[in-house]
Amino acid sequence: MFFDFDKSDITAEAATILNNAVTAYANCGTASVMLAGHTDRAGTVKYNIGLAERRNASVRSYLTGRGIPDGRITSEAFGESQPRVPTADGVREAQNRRVEVTYGPGSGM
Repeated sequence: MFFDFDKSDITAEAATILNNAVTAYANCGTASVMLAGHTDRAGTVKYNIGLAERRNASVRSYLTGRGIPDGRITSEAFGESQPRVPTADGVREAQNRRVEVTYGPGSGM
């Protein structure tokens, strides 16, 4: 799911994706959930790690608010280090501003 530039709030589109993830999680029983926060390459490396952490926190809050136990969720902030679309430093790229949610056996390891 994607985020607006320099934002960590859940958009309506992201909420739809997360609601589907909550439903899928319910069908998996007690699976682990892994959140991987990413940013585009605008801003400093340090700032982008913090932004990725805030994005993970927003997703975690949304998921726990809909019944997924906090203890089942792990997260890692990658900042700008793993772009979905490679760009030059300083370039704003919407597809790189994301949190990837994985769940099921082996997730969160």
